[in-house]
Amino acid sequence: MAFASGPAAGQSVPPEMAWTAYDSGSSGFNVAVAIGQQFKKAYGSDVRILPSGNDTGRLSPVKANRAVISQMGIGTYFAQEGAFEFGAKAWGPQPVRLIMAATGCNGLGIAVAGDIGVKEIKDIKGKRLGVVVGSPALTQGALALIAFGGLAEQDVTPVQFASNNAMWKGFINNEVDVALTSTLSGQSNEAASSPRGVVWPALPANDKEGWARIHKKAPYFVPHKATCGAGGLSAQSPVAMSNYAYPIFMTYADRPADMIYAVTKAMIDTYSAYRDGAPGAEGMELSLQNLQWVIPYHEGTVRAFKEKGVWTDVAQKHNEGLIRRQQVLLDAWKAFNISGPSDDKAFGGGC
Repeated sequence: MAFASGPAAGQSVPPEMAWTAYDSGSSGFNVAVAIGQQFKKAYGSDVRILPSGNDTGRLSPVKANRAVISQMGIGTYFAQEGAFEFGAKAWGPQPVRLIMAATGCNGLGIAVAGDIGVKEIKDIKGKRLGVVVGSPALTQGALALIAFGGLAEQDVTPVQFASNNAMWKGFINNEVDVALTSTLSGQSNEAASSPRGVVWPALPANDKEGWARIHKKAPYFVPHKATCGAGGLSAQSPVAMSNYAYPIFMTYADRPADMIYAVTKAMIDTYSAYRDGAPGAEGMELSLQNLQWVIPYHEGTVRAFKEKGVWTDVAQKHNEGLIRRQQVLLDAWKAFNISGPSDDKAFGGGC
């Protein structure tokens, strides 16, 4: 297939790709679509976005090599650790690799229905917390953030849903009061426009004890001033809340370096075309990439970053350390599989 000319014409961007993503309407899905549209224009590459409402559903096609990339959240970290749903015998620690991620003006934190009188995180006590089955990123993230107000799981009423979209329908229909989301997600904007409305209880960065409680459960969250999104957030009306890079575009370590290099370079080179294509896409800018986070970058991405002059010796050393740590986890899991129980329930109890 002959690709159209573009900012990186001549790259071996696959002519067809499947990517997985959060549910349609989510901010991550919308960013993935915006990037895919520019891949089509610049390289003639058809990117098919496969939505899924939970982390294991998003990662399964990538693990099976039926998709190239998954647009994930912090479930990427849980997959690496073999934690929560990824602690099942069929999963375990996964050799995941970062490609690129978005850090923008939005926050990623606790959304609360505006009709229940919640002003602070501690006011969530006794309220209904939305939980998505098979999505520890949403569930554990929400539990970590309510810890800011000294609350734990027993202080709220968990309400289970089959998917992220189902949870937000429940939010609007008064079946649940609290949920974890991006301030830019389609769901939070829809909820903000509903009779219930949306508010974002503050998580002030100077409350060191509150943030220590969050980090005890979820060290990947960082204090962040949200200046865009649902509920009237703006530079003039910001809220001190939480965040981590989202969406996270990731893959597996064994994917061909040349292919991931081409995809990464294409993401960088078409940035100016897709940055305004979806809320949050501006956070994909190369200068905003965290080169020393908790997940190693793919070798193809490292090559692209080196060409752009942003990869450093410090980043390389950090990346190598993360890869070695992953190998320790993989080896330990393999050893446990050999000696561990064959029954799935008993196996999970031994983790």
